[in-house]
Amino acid sequence: MYAIVETGAKQYKVQVGSIIDVERMPVEKGRTVELSRVLLVSDAQVQVGAPILDGAKVVAKVVGHWKAPKVLIFKYKNKTRYARKIGHRQPFTRLAIQSIETEKQ
Repeated sequence: MYAIVETGAKQYKVQVGSIIDVERMPVEKGRTVELSRVLLVSDAQVQVGAPILDGAKVVAKVVGHWKAPKVLIFKYKNKTRYARKIGHRQPFTRLAIQSIETEKQ
């Protein structure tokens, strides 16, 4: 059984027991979160939402927070004495998927 969920403007394929990294969520480590924007659930049959499935949710536990390695952005314009060096570290939240729940029809 797997599901496609949307969080942080990105879509993730999740299964029970899988660990995913999503954009930073304002939730403490050890808490559980419910991802309610479920786009698709596949078990014996495939259920597709339009755009989301009503009554479906994915329950996940927050394992921790971390930052990705630094990405350097260097802007340069020739002959105008313009150069800028900027760094960015994207914050992430690591989630452990505990269950995929659907509303039985």
